Amino acid sequence: MGSYARSLGIKFHWKGFVTPAIQAIVLLCAGVFLAQTLVRWFLPIEYTIFINYELGLVPRAVTHGLRLWQPLTYLFLHGGFWHLAVNMFFLWMFGVDLERAWGTRRFWNYFLVTGIGAGLVNVLVKTLLDPHGMGTSLVPTIGASGAVYAVLVAAAITFPDRQIWLLPFPVTVPMRILAIIAVALEFFGTLGAGGDNVSHVTHLGGILVGYIYLRRGSYMFRARNGFLDWKRKRARRKFEVYARDHRDEPPTRPDNWVN
Repeated sequence: MGSYARSLGIKFHWKGFVTPAIQAIVLLCAGVFLAQTLVRWFLPIEYTIFINYELGLVPRAVTHGLRLWQPLTYLFLHGGFWHLAVNMFFLWMFGVDLERAWGTRRFWNYFLVTGIGAGLVNVLVKTLLDPHGMGTSLVPTIGASGAVYAVLVAAAITFPDRQIWLLPFPVTVPMRILAIIAVALEFFGTLGAGGDNVSHVTHLGGILVGYIYLRRGSYMFRARNGFLDWKRKRARRKFEVYARDHRDEPPTRPDNWVN
């Protein structure tokens, strides 16, 4: 295949297929998963449990054990090959063009902010639901799914009309419709969450944090305009009060200086 391609003058550029941030994330997650697999194969199960509880996201460990690194490290752990493969596939599918449009640095910032934000939402919700730390607050969450869902939302906002195959069905839908379907599935999945081993709360957290991150400029614009409108109204009221209080006073003496 390589010889045939070279004879036709066809060159495959890996950099055009996978952008730098996506490549780094995939390699990092794959490397961590390889280490997890080796530990699972060659060491007692206690070591795997230790990794999940020390580097995975355990709400009680964050709030009571001050393991503040967990909202970051949980992103790069995965529970199995297909868990890793599906996350990385969707990250590549929705993230490559997004990184090309934004640039590598902005994409990295977005991935990390939304991934950490999704983890913090997980910690907050599970702590509220299990304040004594006897149930869901002790269950570790691992995987980059929260950040991947945030990437999906960003792609839907950036390329709303792009057509996406709705696998396994032979139909295409606009990106924004796919994002709406994903949000709806995660919302109803949260309502009916039972034993599917999927952290729908983290997925919704990534969606929420991603949307707020992307719309933060408009929120700040509205807040700034609201504050300026309040200042203008306040100044007008002060002027009206001053004019009313000094309405009956005689005018000041005119200046005799003439140019």
